[in-house]
Amino acid sequence: MIFQPVTKNAVVFSPARRVNQALTASIEKRALQWMAERAPCWLTSDQLTLLGLCAQIGAGAFYAFSRSHRSALLLVILCLALNWFGDSLDGTLARVRRHERPRYGFYVDHIVDIFGSVALMCGLACSGFLHWQTAMAMLVAFLLLSGESYLATYVLGCFQLSQGIFGPTEIRILLVIGNLALLRSPYTSLFGHKMLLFDLGGMIAAAGMIAMAIWVTLRHTVELYRQEPLP
Repeated sequence: MIFQPVTKNAVVFSPARRVNQALTASIEKRALQWMAERAPCWLTSDQLTLLGLCAQIGAGAFYAFSRSHRSALLLVILCLALNWFGDSLDGTLARVRRHERPRYGFYVDHIVDIFGSVALMCGLACSGFLHWQTAMAMLVAFLLLSGESYLATYVLGCFQLSQGIFGPTEIRILLVIGNLALLRSPYTSLFGHKMLLFDLGGMIAAAGMIAMAIWVTLRHTVELYRQEPLP
């Protein structure tokens, strides 16, 4: 996004270019377009955003509940599906109906993602399927990567919806697969050592996100330095 001065008290807002190179990006875009064109008139983008937030909070609550009732993991999967529906369709619906509010939409959509992710990770931390330190490491890594993405959007005018082949939808799919595996057993074996499955997955995810945050930070710093060299 770019703010260009017009007068002393007014600016023109230019939405950032959106880039999504995730594995499911192409098929997801077509599916969302199809749904948005057939959505009932009473359904609004704000309602979808609220649905996405409530579903993500619900997923966190059911993760916590699964500590004593493992079958609650199935409700987590349902909440993840509802979160995808609300979080992914809200922007497409606005664009199809030409109801775009780029500043409002960008801010609300991503602050909702932050609060929802905190709720989800806190629920995971209470689930007993991983140590709370692993859940917090994933949350910190996610917030680092998100913060870099939002700053890069402002200064470069390009919003990366995915990092490499992974985007929000791929993360949801991995969580669904993990939940199904948890229903069978919460443990796995690594080099002959028994450990919690989500501890292993969480450590890999946290390390991957931190590494990605460092890499894109260095890349964007070099890019900006070249665009704005010292005189």
